Amino acid sequence: MAETDWADGGGSFGWVDADIIKRNYMSENTGVRKPKFREKGRLMSASEIERTLVRLAHEIVEKHDGSKNVGLVGIKRRGVPLAQRLGVLIEKIEKHPVDVGVLDISFYRDDLSTDGPRPKVTPGAIGFDVTGRDVILMDDVLYTGRTIRAALDALFDYGRPKSVRLLVLIDRGHRELPIEATYVGRLIPTSKREIIEVKLNEVDGQEQVLLVELMD
Repeated sequence: MAETDWADGGGSFGWVDADIIKRNYMSENTGVRKPKFREKGRLMSASEIERTLVRLAHEIVEKHDGSKNVGLVGIKRRGVPLAQRLGVLIEKIEKHPVDVGVLDISFYRDDLSTDGPRPKVTPGAIGFDVTGRDVILMDDVLYTGRTIRAALDALFDYGRPKSVRLLVLIDRGHRELPIEATYVGRLIPTSKREIIEVKLNEVDGQEQVLLVELMD
């Protein structure tokens, strides 16, 4: 299987247990070294991602008895193309456009903390008024729930939605907070040494979901 070098810092560490990263990749002199991951297998192909999104679009329309009050909000980065694609799919079903917005969640590292990367919200307009709307918050992977908690806090700073539901392409387990998704593409249990790597054409220039493991 392929080996992957991951850049220091950044959101990728949020998908792996922080104690493992610290134990194996912290240097007393230079801090964090670049970890290596081994590809274990492909979980979803481009066609499987597309079929999953079509199913989720129909689930949204059915649960909300249409889509006139629905607004889709993607968490940047890969939640955004998912929201945009689902907006197109729902419009094809319902024959009218759906509002699609963006939440920008940035990560910062505290290298002395075992809590791992902590999410913070980058200020900026979502793109539509969320007050009174049935908002569906979207991300590619659901893990601890910390990113979603930050996104929810930000969302309510912009207005008071009628309801908020969560959609994720992959739920990999290991929740630290009582946060669950209403709409799930696939539930894929993982170990804390593994990550789910979602690649989308709009961001990565390719389309697949990979299971990757931290090497010793």
